[in-house]
Amino acid sequence: MRIEQDMKLDFKDVLIRPKRSTLTSRSEVDISRDFVFLHSQRKYHGIPIIAANMDATGTVEMARALARHELSVALHKHYEEAQILAFFAEQAGRRPGAFYSMGIMPPDYEKFRRVMDAANGAIENVCVDVANGYTKSFVSFILKLRANYPAITIMAGNVVTGEMTEELILDGVDIVKVGIGPGSVCTTRRMSGVGYPQLSAIIECADAAHGLRGLICADGGCTSPGDLAKAFGAGADFVMLGGMLAGHDECGSEIVEEDGVRKMRFYGMSSREAMNKYAGGVAEYRASEGKEVLLDYRGPVENTVQEILGGVRSACTYVGARKLRELSKCTTFIRVSQQLNEVFGQA
Repeated sequence: MRIEQDMKLDFKDVLIRPKRSTLTSRSEVDISRDFVFLHSQRKYHGIPIIAANMDATGTVEMARALARHELSVALHKHYEEAQILAFFAEQAGRRPGAFYSMGIMPPDYEKFRRVMDAANGAIENVCVDVANGYTKSFVSFILKLRANYPAITIMAGNVVTGEMTEELILDGVDIVKVGIGPGSVCTTRRMSGVGYPQLSAIIECADAAHGLRGLICADGGCTSPGDLAKAFGAGADFVMLGGMLAGHDECGSEIVEEDGVRKMRFYGMSSREAMNKYAGGVAEYRASEGKEVLLDYRGPVENTVQEILGGVRSACTYVGARKLRELSKCTTFIRVSQQLNEVFGQA
């Protein structure tokens, strides 16, 4: 047993220090990014925000809505093969492309192989999603996937440390997904005691990835546009959102009424609700590591997207970053004990 004594930080622990800027308007800021992925060598152009592959947010309806703003979606992995093929055929050639999501069990790989054979090259991006990216079986799966599909862009995780980030990039991952336990409906930290504060995880993993010309996606923990700005400022190349995009028309969620107020169900994909829906219940050898909540119904996702993008642009103007890629170079974090004045409640 050992204890690391240096403090690890989350988004709530810091603010971004303002700096002199020559920008006169948020409209001058370019928040798109261009990448060439290390292994697939495919080119990316878009705003590097991805809707999470949860069944509430990783929907084809969300993909269509976000594509209008050059944002991406990682589709949830419970779509039928015919639905997936129809969607990717419709989206063929559009940039940025959506991600096909999968696990690492044999049925996941067989389904992916069948879809790829039928898709005629329409699927370019894959998200390999597991709760624990530290297992030998996960690494073996990545090696097999990269060997058999050298031209696809692979995003995979989740991990939170530099050494595992480096291993995954060396094994064929283009974008390492970073985050264990920070999600709004994730209970991994409470159930297992395992996790890592998300801001420090991003800083550590981004440093490791960029040294190998790889990329990272910060997955989880963002509750406001300012948190996205902090993630990008800490070195994240992509940011994945779940709860911030939940509760909208484009989500695959049930609408219920509670005390005359319309609500939408939102739950973690390791929750009892998700496992009852897709796996016949919680297996006897494990525990649920997610929860279900009811969110206020929020209408179309359009207004939320505009708020998110406007907040990131605003952060760039405060530190003089004309392009999103400059934000991490312009960011200085300051430790704080309090971020917000909530005397009149939360906004």
